[in-house]
Amino acid sequence: MSEIYNSQKAPEPVGAYPHARQVGNLVFLSGVGPRKKGTHVIPGVDPHDIAIQTQSVIENVQTILQDCGLELKHIVDIQVFLTNMKRDFATFNQVYNKTFAVLGPTRTTIEVGSLPTPIAVEFKVIAAR
Repeated sequence: MSEIYNSQKAPEPVGAYPHARQVGNLVFLSGVGPRKKGTHVIPGVDPHDIAIQTQSVIENVQTILQDCGLELKHIVDIQVFLTNMKRDFATFNQVYNKTFAVLGPTRTTIEVGSLPTPIAVEFKVIAAR
């Protein structure tokens, strides 16, 4: 029916949820932020640097996917949550495009009032096996 994945290499979830869950050929990642594994360190928070945070999120997504036996090229959809669209979108988009412009997943980017930790960006990813 479904399989749950918890990566030993990615940052621990901040709540009671798995890193990913597969249903059929789709793999759904829980929200992924820029935190570093085994720490509470969040790159690019002080001082604020959305480029560093975005790159760290991409690396964390890649780590989780690898532990699911997938790669970034398997992503079909990304939902991006930014806490300040006006300030961060252009820089976020430049970093995002370096990885995903060629791969071509669909994307929705929305501004949110806050995220569970003091981060400025989070991805919600769906990949296909």
